Amino acid sequence: MSIQDVRPGQGSGAGRGGSGCGRSGCGLGPGGGGGRGRGRGRVFDNGDLRLVILSLLAEKPRHGYEIIKALEERVGGGYSPSPGVVYPTLTLLEELGHASVSDERGGRKLYTLSKTGKSVVAGNRTVVSGILARIADAAAARGGPPPKVIRAMENLNTALRLRLEGQAASADQIRAIAAAIDAAAKAVEDV
Repeated sequence: MSIQDVRPGQGSGAGRGGSGCGRSGCGLGPGGGGGRGRGRGRVFDNGDLRLVILSLLAEKPRHGYEIIKALEERVGGGYSPSPGVVYPTLTLLEELGHASVSDERGGRKLYTLSKTGKSVVAGNRTVVSGILARIADAAAARGGPPPKVIRAMENLNTALRLRLEGQAASADQIRAIAAAIDAAAKAVEDV
């Protein structure tokens, strides 16, 4: 089965590079699998993730991490596909000739859509639009903070974790970090 044959709800989704969904689908909440969900319901049907990743690559070349963040943002922060789902899917797309690695620095691969991939995206434009509309509707129905705010909070959390892990921070560095966080909190209150 080629990616062009995959429609929502079809395809095996199993094995390396599948949609990343098991029998219970890629969802939010219990039994959903495929990512770190914080709600309920199914995010991607079998084959959907591959098509959405291709559409993201059609916008611009991206690293795997950028794809994960773009998907988080589109789903409204309620779902974050794991690297164990995204990277095998990218490898599959590369093996199918739908994407290529155009640059590799420090172990980070930059994925670019191939001519074949562009034709797959063009041939599935309606399907991709439907998938994106469905996940946008689900994100809007969940409410909560806007995706950009969730992403910014997660970036702060990651920056703190990375800075404070490994090497001990000096008392001056800890004061500076606390002051930066307090200043950010004050700026948010003043908005």
